[in-house]
Amino acid sequence: MESESLSMAYKRDVDKLSQYARFVNEVTSDPSKDTNNMVESIHINEEQGAHMSRLLTSCIGLSGEVGEYNDVIKKCLFQGAPMDEETVVHLKKELGDIMWYVAQGVMALDTSFEEIIDMNIAKLSDRYPGGFDALRSASRKEGDI
Repeated sequence: MESESLSMAYKRDVDKLSQYARFVNEVTSDPSKDTNNMVESIHINEEQGAHMSRLLTSCIGLSGEVGEYNDVIKKCLFQGAPMDEETVVHLKKELGDIMWYVAQGVMALDTSFEEIIDMNIAKLSDRYPGGFDALRSASRKEGDI
């Protein structure tokens, strides 16, 4: 009796996963599903002035390096790894890798570190004029990204 119940639950899960896979496919853009469409999209963006190779290098690289940085902190916070000098050096090296990919983004957007920093200061100064405020953080003004 119990195995029949488990079998039915498994079948429901498989059906649900199949339904979900169909849904995901329906709401996925063509460039995300097809290399030729993606290449065409890259060309369109480059015709509009985007430096897609550097942007892709930046965003994909940042994902990986931020993950590595997070992993070191996760091991200290949740797994008992020491926050010792070796760990600090490791974190600094990961931050260096993150900066390398940020530099790729800066070059791709034909800007400077200074402009990015100034824009960030302006945005956060407007958001938190008296310093950090949890309420302001949770309820931002329209257009505040």
